[in-house]
Amino acid sequence: MVLSTLNRRAAALMLAAGLCGGAAAADDLPGNGITVTPIKSSIAEETFQTLLVARALTDLGYQVLPIKEVDYAAAHIAVANGDATYLAANWQPLHDDYYKRAGGAARFYRKGIYSPNALQGYLIDKKTADKYKISNLAQLRDPAIAKLFDINGDGKADLAGCNPGWGCERVIETQLDAYKLRATVTHNQGSYSAIIADTLARYKGGEPILYYTWTPYWLSAVLVPGRDVVFLQVPFSAQPAPNRNVDTRLPDGSNYGFRPNTQHILANLKWAKANPAAAELFAIMQLPNADINAENLRMEQGENKPADIARHTDGWIAAHRAVYDGWLRRARAAAAK
Repeated sequence: MVLSTLNRRAAALMLAAGLCGGAAAADDLPGNGITVTPIKSSIAEETFQTLLVARALTDLGYQVLPIKEVDYAAAHIAVANGDATYLAANWQPLHDDYYKRAGGAARFYRKGIYSPNALQGYLIDKKTADKYKISNLAQLRDPAIAKLFDINGDGKADLAGCNPGWGCERVIETQLDAYKLRATVTHNQGSYSAIIADTLARYKGGEPILYYTWTPYWLSAVLVPGRDVVFLQVPFSAQPAPNRNVDTRLPDGSNYGFRPNTQHILANLKWAKANPAAAELFAIMQLPNADINAENLRMEQGENKPADIARHTDGWIAAHRAVYDGWLRRARAAAAK
Protein backbone atom coordinates (compact mmCIF):
# COMPACT_ATOMS: atom_id res chain seq x y z
CA MET A 1 0.00 0.00 0.00
CA VAL A 2 1.43 3.42 -0.94
CA LEU A 3 1.29 6.11 1.72
CA SER A 4 2.49 8.97 -0.52
CA THR A 5 -0.96 10.58 -0.58
CA LEU A 6 -0.95 10.85 3.18
CA ASN A 7 2.61 12.16 3.13
CA ARG A 8 1.71 14.87 0.62
CA ARG A 9 -1.32 15.85 2.67
CA ALA A 10 0.80 16.08 5.81
CA ALA A 11 3.43 18.13 3.99
CA ALA A 12 0.77 20.55 2.75
CA LEU A 13 -0.53 21.02 6.27
CA MET A 14 3.00 21.70 7.50
CA LEU A 15 3.56 24.35 4.87
CA ALA A 16 0.23 25.99 5.60
CA ALA A 17 1.12 26.16 9.29
CA GLY A 18 4.56 27.57 8.61
CA LEU A 19 6.36 24.60 10.09
CA CYS A 20 8.99 24.06 7.43
CA GLY A 21 11.85 26.02 8.94
CA GLY A 22 13.42 27.40 12.11
CA ALA A 23 13.32 26.28 15.72
CA ALA A 24 9.58 25.63 15.69
CA ALA A 25 10.03 23.01 12.97
CA ALA A 26 12.70 21.21 14.97
CA ASP A 27 10.42 21.09 18.02
CA ASP A 28 7.23 20.08 16.22
CA LEU A 29 8.81 17.74 13.67
CA PRO A 30 11.38 15.64 15.52
CA GLY A 31 11.29 13.10 12.68
CA ASN A 32 12.16 15.59 9.96
CA GLY A 33 14.38 13.94 7.33
CA ILE A 34 14.17 10.46 8.90
CA THR A 35 12.77 7.54 6.90
CA VAL A 36 10.35 4.91 8.24
CA THR A 37 9.54 1.58 6.61
CA PRO A 38 6.37 -0.08 7.96
CA ILE A 39 5.84 -3.81 7.51
CA LYS A 40 2.80 -6.06 7.93
CA SER A 41 1.53 -9.56 7.24
CA SER A 42 -0.68 -10.54 4.32
CA ILE A 43 -3.78 -9.96 6.47
CA ALA A 44 -5.43 -6.97 4.79
CA GLU A 45 -7.33 -6.13 7.96
CA GLU A 46 -4.06 -5.18 9.68
CA THR A 47 -3.61 -2.24 7.33
CA PHE A 48 -5.76 0.05 9.49
CA GLN A 49 -3.64 -0.18 12.64
CA THR A 50 -0.45 -0.05 10.58
CA LEU A 51 -1.63 3.06 8.78
CA LEU A 52 -2.68 4.79 12.00
CA VAL A 53 0.88 4.47 13.31
CA ALA A 54 2.21 5.70 9.96
CA ARG A 55 -0.08 8.73 10.04
CA ALA A 56 1.10 9.72 13.54
CA LEU A 57 4.73 9.33 12.47
CA THR A 58 4.04 11.49 9.42
CA ASP A 59 2.59 14.19 11.67
CA LEU A 60 5.84 14.07 13.64
CA GLY A 61 7.76 14.79 10.45
CA TYR A 62 8.97 11.30 9.55
CA GLN A 63 9.02 10.26 5.90
CA VAL A 64 6.90 7.09 5.84
CA LEU A 65 7.59 4.75 2.91
CA PRO A 66 5.11 2.28 1.40
CA ILE A 67 4.13 -0.62 3.65
CA LYS A 68 6.03 -3.85 2.95
CA GLU A 69 4.00 -7.05 3.10
CA VAL A 70 5.53 -10.39 4.09
CA ASP A 71 4.70 -13.26 6.43
CA TYR A 72 5.15 -12.80 10.17
CA ALA A 73 8.41 -14.71 10.46
CA ALA A 74 10.04 -12.61 7.72
CA ALA A 75 8.56 -9.43 9.19
CA HIS A 76 10.19 -10.09 12.57
CA ILE A 77 13.54 -10.75 10.91
CA ALA A 78 13.22 -7.59 8.79
CA VAL A 79 12.53 -5.43 11.84
CA ALA A 80 15.34 -7.06 13.81
CA ASN A 81 17.81 -6.42 10.99
CA GLY A 82 16.66 -2.85 10.36
CA ASP A 83 15.25 -3.62 6.92
CA ALA A 84 11.88 -2.48 8.28
CA THR A 85 11.16 -0.03 11.08
CA TYR A 86 8.05 -1.36 12.77
CA LEU A 87 5.38 -4.06 12.77
CA ALA A 88 2.07 -2.88 14.26
CA ALA A 89 0.67 -6.39 14.85
CA ASN A 90 3.12 -8.31 16.98
CA TRP A 91 0.99 -10.76 18.96
CA GLN A 92 2.10 -11.89 22.39
CA PRO A 93 2.33 -14.80 23.15
CA LEU A 94 1.35 -16.10 19.68
CA HIS A 95 4.47 -14.66 18.03
CA ASP A 96 6.87 -15.41 20.91
CA ASP A 97 8.82 -17.91 18.81
CA TYR A 98 9.32 -15.42 15.95
CA TYR A 99 10.35 -12.75 18.47
CA LYS A 100 12.91 -14.97 20.21
CA ARG A 101 14.34 -16.47 17.03
CA ALA A 102 14.94 -13.01 15.56
CA GLY A 103 16.85 -11.77 18.60
CA GLY A 104 14.30 -10.87 21.27
CA ALA A 105 14.90 -7.89 23.53
CA ALA A 106 18.44 -7.47 22.21
CA ARG A 107 17.07 -6.53 18.76
CA PHE A 108 13.53 -5.27 19.36
CA TYR A 109 11.85 -2.33 21.05
CA ARG A 110 8.47 -3.38 22.43
CA LYS A 111 6.82 -1.25 25.11
CA GLY A 112 3.17 -0.65 25.87
CA ILE A 113 0.14 -2.51 24.52
CA TYR A 114 -1.33 -1.30 21.24
CA SER A 115 -4.47 -3.46 21.43
CA PRO A 116 -5.36 -5.75 24.36
CA ASN A 117 -7.38 -8.93 24.91
CA ALA A 118 -7.33 -10.52 21.47
CA LEU A 119 -9.17 -13.85 21.67
CA GLN A 120 -8.78 -16.91 19.44
CA GLY A 121 -10.40 -20.28 19.24
CA TYR A 122 -12.55 -22.86 17.48
CA LEU A 123 -16.21 -22.18 16.76
CA ILE A 124 -19.20 -24.05 15.38
CA ASP A 125 -22.68 -22.89 14.49
CA LYS A 126 -25.00 -22.68 17.49
CA LYS A 127 -27.74 -24.71 15.82
CA THR A 128 -25.50 -27.77 15.50
CA ALA A 129 -23.99 -27.22 18.94
CA ASP A 130 -27.40 -27.18 20.58
CA LYS A 131 -28.85 -30.09 18.59
CA TYR A 132 -25.94 -32.46 19.24
CA LYS A 133 -24.81 -30.99 22.57
CA ILE A 134 -21.30 -30.21 21.27
CA SER A 135 -19.24 -28.03 23.59
CA ASN A 136 -15.70 -29.45 23.43
CA LEU A 137 -13.29 -29.89 20.53
CA ALA A 138 -12.41 -33.39 21.76
CA GLN A 139 -15.95 -34.54 20.89
CA LEU A 140 -14.79 -34.51 17.27
CA ARG A 141 -12.91 -37.72 18.00
CA ASP A 142 -16.32 -39.35 17.54
CA PRO A 143 -16.58 -40.07 13.78
CA ALA A 144 -20.34 -39.43 13.86
CA ILE A 145 -19.82 -35.95 15.30
CA ALA A 146 -16.90 -35.19 12.98
CA LYS A 147 -18.95 -36.21 9.94
CA LEU A 148 -21.42 -33.41 10.66
CA PHE A 149 -18.73 -30.96 9.50
CA ASP A 150 -17.57 -32.96 6.47
CA ILE A 151 -17.44 -30.82 3.33
CA ASN A 152 -15.72 -33.07 0.77
CA GLY A 153 -17.33 -36.41 1.62
CA ASP A 154 -14.29 -38.14 3.14
CA GLY A 155 -16.04 -38.57 6.48
CA LYS A 156 -13.71 -36.22 8.35
CA ALA A 157 -14.57 -32.81 9.81
CA ASP A 158 -13.23 -29.91 7.73
CA LEU A 159 -11.77 -27.21 9.96
CA ALA A 160 -11.43 -23.79 8.34
CA GLY A 161 -7.96 -23.17 9.71
CA CYS A 162 -4.99 -20.85 9.84
CA ASN A 163 -2.60 -19.80 7.10
CA PRO A 164 0.94 -21.21 7.27
CA GLY A 165 3.29 -18.62 8.74
CA TRP A 166 0.73 -16.86 10.93
CA GLY A 167 1.66 -18.66 14.14
CA CYS A 168 -1.84 -19.93 14.91
CA GLU A 169 -1.30 -22.85 12.55
CA ARG A 170 1.40 -24.22 14.88
CA VAL A 171 -1.03 -24.19 17.80
CA ILE A 172 -3.73 -25.94 15.77
CA GLU A 173 -1.33 -28.60 14.50
CA THR A 174 -0.07 -29.22 18.04
CA GLN A 175 -3.60 -29.59 19.35
CA LEU A 176 -4.76 -31.94 16.61
CA ASP A 177 -2.05 -34.31 17.82
CA ALA A 178 -2.56 -33.67 21.54
CA TYR A 179 -6.31 -34.26 21.38
CA LYS A 180 -5.96 -37.26 19.03
CA LEU A 181 -8.00 -35.69 16.25
CA ARG A 182 -5.90 -36.58 13.21
CA ALA A 183 -8.16 -39.46 12.21
CA THR A 184 -11.33 -37.38 12.23
CA VAL A 185 -10.37 -33.74 11.48
CA THR A 186 -8.73 -32.12 8.45
CA HIS A 187 -7.04 -28.75 8.97
CA ASN A 188 -7.85 -26.80 5.80
CA GLN A 189 -5.25 -24.12 5.07
CA GLY A 190 -4.62 -21.72 2.22
CA SER A 191 -6.20 -18.33 1.72
CA TYR A 192 -8.01 -17.69 4.99
CA SER A 193 -10.26 -15.05 3.45
CA ALA A 194 -11.41 -17.48 0.75
CA ILE A 195 -11.90 -20.34 3.22
CA ILE A 196 -13.93 -18.11 5.54
CA ALA A 197 -16.02 -16.80 2.63
CA ASP A 198 -16.96 -20.41 1.90
CA THR A 199 -17.62 -21.04 5.61
CA LEU A 200 -19.94 -18.04 5.77
CA ALA A 201 -21.77 -19.19 2.64
CA ARG A 202 -22.28 -22.62 4.20
CA TYR A 203 -23.68 -21.03 7.35
CA LYS A 204 -26.11 -18.93 5.32
CA GLY A 205 -27.17 -22.12 3.54
CA GLY A 206 -28.03 -23.74 6.86
CA GLU A 207 -25.08 -26.15 6.90
CA PRO A 208 -22.88 -26.91 9.94
CA ILE A 209 -19.60 -25.01 10.14
CA LEU A 210 -16.33 -25.51 12.04
CA TYR A 211 -13.70 -22.79 11.93
CA TYR A 212 -10.80 -21.08 13.70
CA THR A 213 -10.83 -17.32 14.10
CA TRP A 214 -9.55 -14.49 16.23
CA THR A 215 -10.62 -11.10 17.48
CA PRO A 216 -10.39 -8.34 16.50
CA TYR A 217 -11.63 -9.48 13.07
CA TRP A 218 -14.81 -8.65 11.19
CA LEU A 219 -16.11 -12.22 11.21
CA SER A 220 -17.23 -12.06 14.84
CA ALA A 221 -19.40 -9.06 14.02
CA VAL A 222 -21.20 -11.16 11.37
CA LEU A 223 -21.23 -14.54 13.15
CA VAL A 224 -21.70 -13.34 16.71
CA PRO A 225 -20.43 -15.73 19.41
CA GLY A 226 -23.26 -16.75 21.70
CA ARG A 227 -25.91 -15.82 19.16
CA ASP A 228 -24.93 -17.42 15.84
CA VAL A 229 -21.94 -19.53 16.83
CA VAL A 230 -20.27 -20.86 19.97
CA PHE A 231 -16.67 -21.26 21.08
CA LEU A 232 -15.61 -24.84 21.72
CA GLN A 233 -13.70 -25.69 24.87
CA VAL A 234 -10.56 -27.83 24.65
CA PRO A 235 -9.92 -30.75 27.03
CA PHE A 236 -6.61 -29.33 28.33
CA SER A 237 -3.95 -26.78 27.47
CA ALA A 238 -1.58 -27.80 24.67
CA GLN A 239 0.87 -25.38 23.05
CA PRO A 240 3.89 -25.65 20.75
CA ALA A 241 7.39 -24.63 21.89
CA PRO A 242 8.40 -22.32 23.45
CA ASN A 243 5.07 -22.20 25.32
CA ARG A 244 4.53 -25.92 25.97
CA ASN A 245 3.70 -25.41 29.65
CA VAL A 246 1.46 -22.37 29.21
CA ASP A 247 -1.98 -22.69 30.79
CA THR A 248 -4.62 -21.34 28.40
CA ARG A 249 -7.49 -21.40 30.88
CA LEU A 250 -9.33 -18.11 31.35
CA PRO A 251 -10.16 -16.69 34.79
CA ASP A 252 -13.70 -18.11 34.57
CA GLY A 253 -12.29 -21.61 34.04
CA SER A 254 -13.13 -21.88 30.33
CA ASN A 255 -10.38 -22.98 27.96
CA TYR A 256 -10.46 -22.17 24.25
CA GLY A 257 -6.95 -23.48 23.58
CA PHE A 258 -5.37 -20.05 23.15
CA ARG A 259 -4.33 -17.53 25.75
CA PRO A 260 -5.74 -14.03 25.27
CA ASN A 261 -3.14 -12.10 23.30
CA THR A 262 -1.95 -8.53 23.39
CA GLN A 263 -0.93 -6.76 20.19
CA HIS A 264 2.18 -4.58 20.24
CA ILE A 265 4.03 -2.19 17.99
CA LEU A 266 7.35 -3.94 17.47
CA ALA A 267 10.25 -1.72 16.34
CA ASN A 268 13.92 -2.05 15.59
CA LEU A 269 15.69 -1.37 18.88
CA LYS A 270 18.62 0.61 17.46
CA TRP A 271 16.26 2.83 15.44
CA ALA A 272 13.95 3.37 18.41
CA LYS A 273 16.84 4.43 20.65
CA ALA A 274 17.88 6.98 18.04
CA ASN A 275 14.31 8.27 17.69
CA PRO A 276 12.83 8.95 21.14
CA ALA A 277 9.74 10.65 19.71
CA ALA A 278 8.79 7.56 17.72
CA ALA A 279 9.72 5.26 20.61
CA GLU A 280 7.38 7.16 22.93
CA LEU A 281 4.64 7.07 20.31
CA PHE A 282 5.00 3.30 19.91
CA ALA A 283 4.76 2.86 23.69
CA ILE A 284 1.63 4.97 24.28
CA MET A 285 -0.60 4.38 21.25
CA GLN A 286 -3.70 2.32 22.07
CA LEU A 287 -6.41 1.12 19.73
CA PRO A 288 -9.49 -0.67 21.14
CA ASN A 289 -10.45 -4.04 19.67
CA ALA A 290 -13.95 -2.72 19.03
CA ASP A 291 -12.57 0.01 16.76
CA ILE A 292 -10.49 -2.50 14.78
CA ASN A 293 -13.52 -4.77 14.46
CA ALA A 294 -15.69 -1.91 13.22
CA GLU A 295 -13.14 -0.84 10.59
CA ASN A 296 -12.55 -4.43 9.48
CA LEU A 297 -16.30 -4.94 9.04
CA ARG A 298 -16.42 -1.93 6.73
CA MET A 299 -13.64 -3.53 4.70
CA GLU A 300 -15.57 -6.81 4.48
CA GLN A 301 -18.63 -4.88 3.30
CA GLY A 302 -16.68 -3.51 0.33
CA GLU A 303 -14.73 -0.50 1.62
CA ASN A 304 -11.40 -2.25 1.20
CA LYS A 305 -9.47 -0.12 -1.30
CA PRO A 306 -6.38 1.84 -0.15
CA ALA A 307 -8.38 5.08 -0.36
CA ASP A 308 -11.12 3.54 1.80
CA ILE A 309 -8.70 2.47 4.52
CA ALA A 310 -7.00 5.88 4.43
CA ARG A 311 -10.44 7.46 4.86
CA HIS A 312 -11.22 5.15 7.78
CA THR A 313 -7.93 6.18 9.39
CA ASP A 314 -8.73 9.87 8.88
CA GLY A 315 -12.15 9.30 10.38
CA TRP A 316 -10.75 7.58 13.46
CA ILE A 317 -8.31 10.44 14.02
CA ALA A 318 -11.06 13.04 13.65
CA ALA A 319 -13.28 11.17 16.11
CA HIS A 320 -10.43 10.83 18.65
CA ARG A 321 -8.64 14.11 18.02
CA ALA A 322 -7.87 14.86 21.69
CA VAL A 323 -6.34 11.41 22.22
CA TYR A 324 -4.38 11.56 18.98
CA ASP A 325 -3.01 15.04 19.67
CA GLY A 326 -2.05 13.87 23.15
CA TRP A 327 0.08 11.12 21.62
CA LEU A 328 1.87 13.67 19.44
CA ARG A 329 2.48 16.04 22.38
CA ARG A 330 4.02 13.29 24.46
CA ALA A 331 6.15 12.12 21.54
CA ARG A 332 7.46 15.64 20.94
CA ALA A 333 8.17 16.06 24.65
CA ALA A 334 10.19 12.84 24.66
CA ALA A 335 12.31 14.14 21.78
CA ALA A 336 12.92 17.42 23.63
CA LYS A 337 14.39 15.78 26.74
